[in-house]
Amino acid sequence: MEQEIRFCTAGDGVRLACAASGAGTPLVKSAHWLTHLQHDWISPIWRHQHLGLSRHFRLYRYDQRGCGLSDHDVENMGFEAWVRDLETIVDGMGLDRFVLLGMSQGGPIAIEYAVRHPERVSHLVLYGSYVRGRRHWDGDGDPAREADALIELIRLGWHHENPAFRQVFSSLFIPGADMEQVRQFNDLQRRSTSPETAARIVSETDRLDVTESARRVRVPTLVLHCEGDARIPFSEGRRLAGEIPGARFMPLAGENHIMLEGEPAWDALLAEILRFSGAAAPAAPKTGADALPSGRLAALTAREREVALVGPARAGVYIHLMPVFGALLGYLLLGEALQPYHALGAALVAIGIVLTQRRAAGVITEGREGTSDALVR
Repeated sequence: MEQEIRFCTAGDGVRLACAASGAGTPLVKSAHWLTHLQHDWISPIWRHQHLGLSRHFRLYRYDQRGCGLSDHDVENMGFEAWVRDLETIVDGMGLDRFVLLGMSQGGPIAIEYAVRHPERVSHLVLYGSYVRGRRHWDGDGDPAREADALIELIRLGWHHENPAFRQVFSSLFIPGADMEQVRQFNDLQRRSTSPETAARIVSETDRLDVTESARRVRVPTLVLHCEGDARIPFSEGRRLAGEIPGARFMPLAGENHIMLEGEPAWDALLAEILRFSGAAAPAAPKTGADALPSGRLAALTAREREVALVGPARAGVYIHLMPVFGALLGYLLLGEALQPYHALGAALVAIGIVLTQRRAAGVITEGREGTSDALVR
């Protein structure tokens, strides 16, 4: 299967790269954190998702402004510009009505588009997303200081050939990945954009709050979220589903924010999108702890299955961050002149580690407290 890449021009003159693949009902995927249409298409991190969707839909993806094949030197990097970019892509591709998929950062953009253009969105699907950015999150710690630390980490280390700094983000997005997948994701992040643009994107998403828009959504909506998501807490997915009238909520087993090839959660998500959109009616997938393989794991107690889900996430975090410690230690030993710079980097990485451990270890307990007003499947 091949993809076709074209360009559309936004109202402020920014050229946006858009790719189309597959055939069938149109499905538009709103832009999210750091994409590159050319490299994503062949990347082991994303290729299975693109091919899976393209086998059932006419899939449209695009690089957000500042990233990938779209223009990098852009003045406006705000939420309103992101929504208008989606409008530009939809109009440029000549689409009248379609399924709209918002993953992670793409969720708030998709929500706002669906509110403004309900007649064009047949179904809204939101995965691993939120209505509030990090600065608005509840829970322990200081969200504002955590957000500032991660942004500074990007500015300090994103451009280095050594992936030590980017490793923190890899461990948040794909804690269950093997080392080759982590290497591929590190490389993809560096290829996608500059340190300053990455920092601007994170700064904007951290401040987002589309709660009021979510309450005005009037199109059929499906919300899916991994129970052990180390990047966006499960509780934020529950909140998102609860804010959208009539939304259906589907928890998924797993800890990866980006679902990798072979994960039961990815198969379940694709099957549910097909069923929800009417593209197909496959057998009902297993969800939550029931998605674990049969055999020895099936004999575990509910608590043991919970540990089985979260344990790999925690272990993956430790393994992937080992190169960070080694690289930073090497930097600190290079000489006194470099120590102030790298001491700051080490402190920021430590903050990232604490964040990762807290999300991986506590998110399922947090997410299972209370109930959601959304319909849970």
